[in-house]
Amino acid sequence: MIELTNLKKNYGNFWAVNDISITVEPGEIFAFLGVNGAGKTTTIRMMVGILQPTSGNIKIGGHDLSREPEKAKSIVGYIPDRPYIYPKLTGQEFLNFVGNLYKVPKQELTSRVNDLLEQFTLTDWRNEIVESYSHGMKQRLATCAALIHRPKVLIVDEPMVGLDPRGARMFKDALKTFAKEGVTIFLSTHSLDVAEEVADRLAIIQKGQIISTGSLSNIREELGLSETALETIFLELTQERESHELTIITP
Repeated sequence: MIELTNLKKNYGNFWAVNDISITVEPGEIFAFLGVNGAGKTTTIRMMVGILQPTSGNIKIGGHDLSREPEKAKSIVGYIPDRPYIYPKLTGQEFLNFVGNLYKVPKQELTSRVNDLLEQFTLTDWRNEIVESYSHGMKQRLATCAALIHRPKVLIVDEPMVGLDPRGARMFKDALKTFAKEGVTIFLSTHSLDVAEEVADRLAIIQKGQIISTGSLSNIREELGLSETALETIFLELTQERESHELTIITP
């Protein structure tokens, strides 16, 4: 459902993303892990068409993003790390606006808005303007907007930022439900406990390059770290790579 092939993005001599290839299957939750600045958000912004890759190829649902951008984007829901929502609209008005952008039929849109507001406990706030929402409420509203057109692919960048424990649990449960319904989920995060709980497979990116990929059990097996927590594996892999690079450049 998602295919990234030899994807690169550079800014002068700096390679933000350096030759990564990833395939995500339908109905799979794929976690994309890395420290801040590792290349996660740059990758996602290329996947949703905000940034143009320096080279490489992106396919969403079989549609080449560079050749069929509208078809590719029409099946994608995107939740950015800092969602912008028009502050003077009510929650319901904002969802209707997004639904109209995706050409959701009017009768279906009304039902869809009601269902999503109920699912994400925003019904009581539907007629309040967005600037009165808390950060967590805005994050939940952005999730509703990303789902309004029933996307086949959901791309999420740091979803837990600003969510309280109840909101975080609601979001994780929702991801599992969406995947069971066949939605493909690409989840960029540095919250390792979230990835460990919900992801079917994962990739760890560091300095723009993939340093490990596979299911958590497969990665544990390859490293000989049976039953080890993902946090420990992540720290070991990233620190080992840092130490190796420092050894290489030391006179």
